[in-house]
Amino acid sequence: MSNDYPLELGLYQALRTLGLDRRLAQMPGVQAEFTDVVESDSAQTLGAYVGRVVTESLARLDSDQRKDAVNRVIASLSDDQDVIDDRAAVVSESAGVVEELTSLRLPESPALPRPKTPLLEPALLTNSRDEPNIGEQIGAELGSADQVDILMAFVKYAGINTIKDQLRQLVERGAQLRVITTTYCGATDRRAVDLLVELGAHVKIRYEKDSTRLHAKAWLFRRNTGFDTAYVGSSNLSFSAMTDGLEWNVRLTSGATSALLTKFSATFDTYWADESFETYVPDRDGPRLATQLKAARLGASGRSGSDGEGVALLSGLEVRPRAYQRRMLEALAAEREVHDRHHNLLVAATGTGKTVVAALDYKSLLTRMHTETGKLPRLLFVAHRKEILEQARQVYREVLNDGSFGELWGYQQTPTVGDHLFASIQTLANHEGPLDFDIVVIDEFHHAEASSYKKLMGRLSYRELLGMTATPERGDGVNVAELFDGRIAYELRLWDALEEDILSPFHYYGIADNTDLRGVTWKRGAGFSGAGYDVDELEKVYTANDARVRIILKSLNENISEPASMRALGFCVSVKHAQYMARKFNEANIPAASVTGGTPVDERRAAFNDLRSGKLACLFGVDVFNEGLDVPMVDTILMLRPTASSTIFLQQLGRGLRRSPDKAVTTVLDFVGQHNEEFNLAARYRAMTGKARKQLVREIDEGFPFLPSGTRINLDRVTQEQALRSARVNAALNIRSMTSLVADVNASVAGLTLGSFLEEADLELADVYRSGWSWTSIRRRASLLPATENSNEEDLGRRMRHLTHVDDLDRAAAYARIAEGDLELDEMTATDRSYAHMLLAVLFRDKTIRDHPQCLARLRESTAIVEEIVQLMNIRQRAVSEHIPRPIVLAGGDSVLRTHAYYKAEELLAALGWLGDAAGSGKTPKPSTFREGVAWIEKAQVDLFFVTLQKHARHFNPSTMYHDYAISPTEFHWQSQSRTSEASPTGQRYIHHRDRGSDVVLAVRDLHENDFGSGAPFFLAGPMDFISTKGDRPMSINWKLQRPLPEDVAKRSRIAAI
Repeated sequence: MSNDYPLELGLYQALRTLGLDRRLAQMPGVQAEFTDVVESDSAQTLGAYVGRVVTESLARLDSDQRKDAVNRVIASLSDDQDVIDDRAAVVSESAGVVEELTSLRLPESPALPRPKTPLLEPALLTNSRDEPNIGEQIGAELGSADQVDILMAFVKYAGINTIKDQLRQLVERGAQLRVITTTYCGATDRRAVDLLVELGAHVKIRYEKDSTRLHAKAWLFRRNTGFDTAYVGSSNLSFSAMTDGLEWNVRLTSGATSALLTKFSATFDTYWADESFETYVPDRDGPRLATQLKAARLGASGRSGSDGEGVALLSGLEVRPRAYQRRMLEALAAEREVHDRHHNLLVAATGTGKTVVAALDYKSLLTRMHTETGKLPRLLFVAHRKEILEQARQVYREVLNDGSFGELWGYQQTPTVGDHLFASIQTLANHEGPLDFDIVVIDEFHHAEASSYKKLMGRLSYRELLGMTATPERGDGVNVAELFDGRIAYELRLWDALEEDILSPFHYYGIADNTDLRGVTWKRGAGFSGAGYDVDELEKVYTANDARVRIILKSLNENISEPASMRALGFCVSVKHAQYMARKFNEANIPAASVTGGTPVDERRAAFNDLRSGKLACLFGVDVFNEGLDVPMVDTILMLRPTASSTIFLQQLGRGLRRSPDKAVTTVLDFVGQHNEEFNLAARYRAMTGKARKQLVREIDEGFPFLPSGTRINLDRVTQEQALRSARVNAALNIRSMTSLVADVNASVAGLTLGSFLEEADLELADVYRSGWSWTSIRRRASLLPATENSNEEDLGRRMRHLTHVDDLDRAAAYARIAEGDLELDEMTATDRSYAHMLLAVLFRDKTIRDHPQCLARLRESTAIVEEIVQLMNIRQRAVSEHIPRPIVLAGGDSVLRTHAYYKAEELLAALGWLGDAAGSGKTPKPSTFREGVAWIEKAQVDLFFVTLQKHARHFNPSTMYHDYAISPTEFHWQSQSRTSEASPTGQRYIHHRDRGSDVVLAVRDLHENDFGSGAPFFLAGPMDFISTKGDRPMSINWKLQRPLPEDVAKRSRIAAI
C-alpha cells in the first residue's frame, strides 16, 4: 500500500459506505471526490454492491449454512410482493444440497447438447490447450438455441462447412437464423453465402466495399428460457479461425453481462432493419455479389458502382438516398410545405451527393406537379463546368430510370426539345431569350455573386429554385445565403458527414505557438481577412517570427511521417506571410510555393498540379483555398492564421477532408497564439463538434472522448487551458455584459426587437434566455424599459425560455394571439382554449387548470411579457423547419397537437386533458407534480410515454441506455416501468390497446436538459401500435410508429451508428 494509506490513490467507482468513510478519515491531506449516483442507476449500483457483499459472506460460511443465509436475505425483501415473485423465491429446502435446473424437455425429445462452459459463465476463449476451441463451442451453442444472429465481416465456405450440420438442424427445429455480412475487402465467398441461404438462413449484405465500419465477428444465441449467450471476438467464419487460429473471443451471458447482451441484440436488430443491409436472394443477387466481391478484391478506388456523387450506377436498380440525403430532402419538403418557401439553399461538402439530392427532389416534385398540371415539370440545371453537367445528367437519368432524360446546352451542344436542360453558365449568360422553367437547380451557388450569375438570377422565372454549395461564405466576404433571406434550408454538419463515413477522418492538433497576439489591434467586424485582428499588424508579427516557424517545423516532424512527401495547404494571413512561409519551408527542404489572388491563372493551375503530382509538398495561400479547390489528395492542413469565423474555419478544414484512395486520415495542425479576450477560440471546437456551450466545456476538459470513428482532437496543455477559458466565458455570458451589449445595439438600431437584436449581435435565443433571463428583464436592466410595479413579471420572465422550442406555425400564432388578445377562456374557440391551457401550463406550472382564468389575467397585466411572447413567437414562425408537423389522429377525438413538433411535457399533458382529470382520479393536478415517464389519460384514452434517450448527460452507461431506442424509423423498442407485468391491467391495456379503442403515444428527447439550462422539450413522434413484448417487470415492448420518424430523430434515437 503506497504512502501507508489504507486505500491506493487513483480512480474508483465505489459506493460510499460507513467502512469507506472510516478509511478515508485515516487519509488526511487526500482529496476524495464523490458524485451522486444517477437515479436510473441506483438499483443496479446498490444491487451490485449487495451481490458482492453477499458473495463474500457466503464464501466464509459452511456449505450447510449458505442456503439458510440466502433465504434470510430474500425473506428480508419479501414484504414487497411486487419485487419478490416466484422467480426470486427462497431456495428449495426439499433436498440437502443446493440444486440447479439444467433442462426441461418432453420425455420423447432427445437431450439438447450443452456447451462446455456453463450458461451463466462468461469466458475468454483463445483456442488454447485444455479449453474448447471456438468452433466446438459454437456448434454446441447452436444445438440449444431458439434464434441465432450472426454478424460476420467475412464468411468463408470452409468455415461454414465446420458447422454446416448444426446449422441445418437448427433451422429444421424451427429456429430462426439471421446472418449479416459484407463485401468489404472481397474476403467473403459467394459460395459460402449461397450455402447459408440453402441451409435456411436469412442473409443480409452491406455492399459498400470501402466502408471501414463492419469488422465485427459476433454470434448471439437466444433461448426462450432466457439463458442467452453471445461471442464477440476476432474469429471470422473461416476454417482456421474456427479451429486452431490464434483467435481471442469473449463469451457473454445473460446472467453475468446482461447489459452487453441487450446492446448486442438491440444493435443487431437496428442493423437488420436498416435498408443499407440488403436481403440476399441468390438467383436475383448472386451476380451482383460476385461483381462487388471481385471489385473489392481488385481494390478498385471509390465506392463500388458509384459516380462519386453517392449514386449506384447499376442499370435498373432504384437509387435510394443515404441517411444524410434523406435529411436534406426532408428539410426541403418542410421549407416548402410549412413555410411556403420555394427558393432554398443546400450546403454540404463536395462529394456528399448534393446532385443526387437534387435529382431525388426533382423526382418528388415531378410527381406532385404532374398531378397538378398533367405535365412534366421543366428543369434547368446550371453549372460552370462540362464534366459537372454530364455527371449531373447521368445522375438524373439513374434516379428517374430514364436513359434519355435531359439535354446538354453549351460546349457546342444545342438542345432540340429544351424541357430538361443541363446548361453552362457561359451559354446562359449569352442567351437573350426568356428562361422560364418550373424547377431551377444551380450548382456551386457561391458563384452567384459573379456577374454572369447575377445576370442569370435577374432573368430566371421558376416555381422552385434550389441552390447548392459547399462554401456559402466566399473569400471576398460575401455570404450567398443572403440571397435566400439569410436562410440555409439544410447544412450538412461536419460531424454528420464524418459519422456517415463520407469525409476523411482527421487528427486535429491544437498547438501553442507562443505568439502573443494580445497587443495586436482588434477591429470589431474586421471580417474574413485577419479575423478581427488588424491584418498589417498580424503580418508583421508572423513574418518576423522565425521562432514560430521552428515550432511549426518541429510539429510537422512530430506528427507527419514524411513532411517532404505530404500534400499540404497552409492558410496564411497575407500575401507576404504566404511567401515568407513558402521560403522557410524550402529552406527546410520541404518543397513549397505560395499562391494568392494575384497569382496568374496559369501559375496557380501549375502550382495545384505540382501539389497533386507530389512535386510540391505544401502550398501556402490567402483567400484562395476557401472555395473552388478540388484536390482530394490533400492530407495535411496547416492553420497559420487566427480565424474568428467558424464558417471559414470549417471551410479551411474541409479542404483536406475529401476522400482519396491513398489517404487514411487528414492531419490538421492548428497553431494557436495567446489571444485577445475578444477572440472566441472555443467557437472552432463548437463548430467542429456541434456541442452546446455547456457540453463543450466538458468535452474540452475531458479531451473530446466521443468522436466519430477515426477522428481525434488533441490540444496541448496551453491550448487546452486557453480553449477552456474561452468556452467557459462563452458558456457563462453574464447578465452585466449582456445588458451592455443590448444597450450598445439599441444605440445603433432603431425600434430594437428581440429578432433584430439577435441578428445584429450574431447571437442565438439560448444566449438571451440562459440562466432564467428574459428579453424583458435584460431591457429593463439596460434602462430601455421603465421600472414596473408588476409583481408577476419576474416569475413570468423566468418561464420565457420554456417557449423557445415552439416549432409549429399554428401554435406559435395561437400563443401570440392569446397573449395579446382580450377574450376570456370561456369565450374562446375550443381550439384556442386548448392552446391557452397549454401556454398557461408552461407559464404557471404550480397552478391547476381551475386557476387558469386568473393566470390569463395575470399574464395580460404584464404587457412587456406579452410583447416578448409576440416577438418570440414571430422568431419561431420564421425559423427554418426540418420537420413537417401534421395533426395527430387519436381514437378519442381531435387535438391541437401535431406529430413531429416539439413540446414541453406540460403542453402535452394540458392538450390531452391530464390537467383536467389525471387518470380519471377526479383530481386537477398541477403540471409541476408530474414526475412519471408515463401518463394514462383516461378522458382521452391515451397512454402517453415520455422517453429520454440519454439517461446521463455526463457519461456513457451501457446498463441504462438500451432500454428505449428506435430500431428503425418505423419501429421503437420501449421498456415499461419496473413494476409493470404483462398480466397487469396496465400491461394488458398496452397489448390490446387497439381492440379497446385507446392510443399509445410516444414523445422522445435526447437529454433531460437543453442549452437553455431548462428541461428539454419532447419530440412528439405520435401514436404507435403494439407489435410484441418480451420479459416481465419490466416489459420490453416493440411498437410500430404510425408515422415514420424523420431521419435526424431516427438517427439520434438509434443505439447503433450505421
